[in-house]
Amino acid sequence: MSIARISAASKTAADDILDYLQRDGVVIVNGMFTKDHIERVKNDLEPHFDTDIIDQSGFFPSTTQRATGLFGISRACVDLAMHPLFLSVANRLLTSTYTFYLGSTKTIVTSKPIISSTVGFRVNPGGKQQALHRDCTDLHSRPCDWPVMIGCVTALTRTHKNNGATIVIPGSHLWTDEHRIPLVEEALPAELEPGDATIFLGNLYHAGGANITEDERRETAGIFMAKGYYRQAENEYLMVPPERCKELQLTAEELRVLGYGISEPACGFVKYKDPMESIFGIVDDKTVRL
Repeated sequence: MSIARISAASKTAADDILDYLQRDGVVIVNGMFTKDHIERVKNDLEPHFDTDIIDQSGFFPSTTQRATGLFGISRACVDLAMHPLFLSVANRLLTSTYTFYLGSTKTIVTSKPIISSTVGFRVNPGGKQQALHRDCTDLHSRPCDWPVMIGCVTALTRTHKNNGATIVIPGSHLWTDEHRIPLVEEALPAELEPGDATIFLGNLYHAGGANITEDERRETAGIFMAKGYYRQAENEYLMVPPERCKELQLTAEELRVLGYGISEPACGFVKYKDPMESIFGIVDDKTVRL
């Protein structure tokens, strides 16, 4: 088995991507971004990679460096997320239409997908393989909810089996047995040239690969989107920002009720840290170590 590939320039690219996502849960899109665009993103992320700290949870190997909050880094990073082809696919896949009544008036509304996270990944020489996982576990999703997320991981450097290409298990998005264990032997490397992208569903098993080279750094940038209703009704982070929380001297329990704590395994992180620790300096038995 192999991972299906299509050209971003194809007139039927969006339809083809959706067909492959339905069948395999993953597809590689060649030529999503120009070399110039990729070089700008690579340069913009470099200082963020260089200052990342080691993941304490072990989810990311110690040789993996990350850059988070890509929308706040540069215009070139924003444009990764706003690629018309990716947005078209995400909107068609994850837009929710809902019908309800306000009194006797029938109302139909739609909710479009939003950013779940934006992360750059640098896998350094000697890097170990990450554990196979599904991204949608953060949302506690079940088979009846799928799909709830989509990811687009773009290569900033040449990405191949030996330098840590993302590995995926095609078809694993269809597994509904919660006790089925993903095996490395089932996985394939998503090998990319700079500007190519791997698009996959949030319930597809995947992982960062091992980098067994001596001198190659594998760099990618991931844009992850989720259904738009996976959030609070009132935006508490704008209504009661951290500065106001500190002025009011809110307790750890109050901050967590407000939404500043992590929903395990890792929903709500800031720079891959529990905001209770990184924003408020609170480390207690409920602080999640990431």
